[in-house]
Amino acid sequence: MSSDKLKIAKLTLKKAGVFLAAALLYAAFATFLFWPDSRIDYVFIFSTTTAAIGTCLLSRRWIADQIGAFFAGALYGFGPFFISLVRFHWSVSILAAMIPWLFLPAVFTPPSLHSKLRILKIALCFLPFLAIIIFFQLSSRFRLYAVPIDVMLRPIDLTSFIWPLAAAEDELNPVGLYHIAAPLFFIGLLVMLKARRYKVMAVLLIGIILAFCPSFFQISPIIWFAIPSLGFAILAGEGFGGLVLADFAGRFWVLAAAFLSVLCSIIAFIFTAGFQGKIFSEDFKALFAYSGRFHLLAALICVVIFFMAKDQLRLNIVRSLLISAALCIDIFLCAGYLAGSLS
Repeated sequence: MSSDKLKIAKLTLKKAGVFLAAALLYAAFATFLFWPDSRIDYVFIFSTTTAAIGTCLLSRRWIADQIGAFFAGALYGFGPFFISLVRFHWSVSILAAMIPWLFLPAVFTPPSLHSKLRILKIALCFLPFLAIIIFFQLSSRFRLYAVPIDVMLRPIDLTSFIWPLAAAEDELNPVGLYHIAAPLFFIGLLVMLKARRYKVMAVLLIGIILAFCPSFFQISPIIWFAIPSLGFAILAGEGFGGLVLADFAGRFWVLAAAFLSVLCSIIAFIFTAGFQGKIFSEDFKALFAYSGRFHLLAALICVVIFFMAKDQLRLNIVRSLLISAALCIDIFLCAGYLAGSLS
């Protein structure tokens, strides 16, 4: 075997090993969250793991950083939206888990076919939308009403981007990300806008609009948000790499991400002070305080990275460890809380 082929084989094995390690971590965490007391819990272990693995694989189309891709999978499979599906029939979690896998044909179509089969590629982009329609048509035919058809996204549900735990406790639809992921999502969104990924933006926008629209074809509108939720998780994973690699020229965007987290923290602490009684229950004071502290932690990490970028200190390993540690703690605590309170 030539040296080039040997290098390619070693690289392939390394990538396969990293991907297998990620899959095992997803499965272990899913088992921890949904240790089965019944057969249904086995389904959620499978669906969350499958969703995370599919997202991790899909995100590699845009995310070069393996750790960023890993967290993209975790933020979808164990994110507020996906865990909130335990409120409904178990089959809905299987449908949501298949969404990232259904995007794979469109994303990884060989470039040689793009010009020849452009229409086919566009059609493949809407394969997840078609799967949702087929699922609800079949479920209604068999009188399986997996999700009430009147469950749709409301403007107040968007507050879950600031306080996902309090939103879930108040029976809102938790459609946001976790606290540490907020500045990562902001950086990832900037990267997407700079790269002019208009097709990706269009797909995410369609999912958001449909989630706000009334039901049609017996489809519960909230399930459409699985598509933008997947996109948000991938953007956060891409933002992970953006923060790790931020240089002197991008320092002000890092500072802007820190300002966003500070703003979220201030709003959360204002609600902790008693204002929440006008909108939310007084019982959620501790949850608002939790969100405020973690948004403040996210801001602190961004400020540290800002000064690193300002002084032109790379220290990529240090940056990666800082963000990873905070993300792991936030996901572990929040996902555990949501799984226990919603299931």
